[in-house]
Amino acid sequence: MRGKVVRTTIGNAAAPCPLDRVNRQFKAQRPNQLWVSDFTYVSTWQGFVYVAFVIDVFARRIVGWRVSSSMRTDFVLDALEQALYDRQPERDDSLIHHSDRGSQYVSIRYSERLAEAGVEPSVGSKGDSYDNALAETINGLYKAELIHRRAPWKTREAVELATLEWVSWFNHHRLLEPLGYIPPAEAEANYFRQLSEQAMTV
Repeated sequence: MRGKVVRTTIGNAAAPCPLDRVNRQFKAQRPNQLWVSDFTYVSTWQGFVYVAFVIDVFARRIVGWRVSSSMRTDFVLDALEQALYDRQPERDDSLIHHSDRGSQYVSIRYSERLAEAGVEPSVGSKGDSYDNALAETINGLYKAELIHRRAPWKTREAVELATLEWVSWFNHHRLLEPLGYIPPAEAEANYFRQLSEQAMTV
């Protein structure tokens, strides 16, 4: 669907940029090994609102999200905080957080929060959509399955409530081809069940 394009990735050349530790290989052997983050926009009668997601790559599960009326760093930080609270990752640098070069993600506050949580930052090196392809894919599904289908949107609150419902549906009911046509929550449950069974046989 065509419409006004909003530029969400605004780089900050002055900000120190982390290395690209993913190199477009969006694969993980376990949960909390690699997260990807990005945000998109939704047109409403009140103006544009912005929706940020944090995705665990292992099962494509959305582990953090936030809706905001502005693109400030606060709102992507809120999505990260939700993911950290929900997942409680180990503070041993075994989790990589990957994003594009947007100024929000390379900001001092965002970088400091990752360091404080023991999360290794990674930022795409080329500066195009392929550098954060998995997050872009989730944004695309969100737009196609919810935003375009139920437009027009009147308010930020309407987008927020619908996003809450969609994230729950996506995590628990959306069948994903890369997972063998099961939902993300089921893929994670299968992983932990196998871990438990292996531990019992040792």
